[in-house]
Amino acid sequence: MSKVTQKYYVVWKGKEPGIYTNWNDCKTQVEGFTGAAYKSFTSKTEAEQAYKENFAKHIYKKDKDNTPKDLSAVGTPIHDSIIVDAAWNSVGKDMEYQGILYKTNTRIFHMGPLANGTNNIGEFLAIVHALGYCKKHNMLTIPIYSDSRNAIGWVKAKKCKTNLEQSAKTQHIFDLIYRAEKWLTENSYRNKVLKWETEAWGENPADFGRK
Repeated sequence: MSKVTQKYYVVWKGKEPGIYTNWNDCKTQVEGFTGAAYKSFTSKTEAEQAYKENFAKHIYKKDKDNTPKDLSAVGTPIHDSIIVDAAWNSVGKDMEYQGILYKTNTRIFHMGPLANGTNNIGEFLAIVHALGYCKKHNMLTIPIYSDSRNAIGWVKAKKCKTNLEQSAKTQHIFDLIYRAEKWLTENSYRNKVLKWETEAWGENPADFGRK
């Protein structure tokens, strides 16, 4: 099993600004705080240096015309939501995905590792899995967050537009894809599928910690 990377969460604007070593503590400081500014780092030194600097240097990006983009305009994530993410192992070439309840940071489903998958496929399957979970458990309006624009677009189109070659080695992956596409075709849902704004909110809480 891959070792989870230690992360350091810098909170510039929150209930109690500072540096935190786990997501739950960070979430407590920023949840419900208007204009919260925070971001995760993979080293203590980097986090300490960032905390001394203006948060805009780290969580604002420039758009194509080089104008600073105020990412605080996206607001804060909805507390009562499901967040999904996928991971792909560049060595083993396998994929897995999971979903968590944001308000409790509890994992509600996990699939994999699956050989010969891709990260985008994992993201797509994770969203559909979350939609099915919501329908099964009568969670009909809870939003679902993913940090993959591709996967969100595929779900809306009800089609996994992967470039993965279909073969005997990948047939098990395509079986899951067809099952997910069939579910999307045969089921309606009210759950909003939203983009997790990493630059404004920090790392996706469902991340596997392998970046």
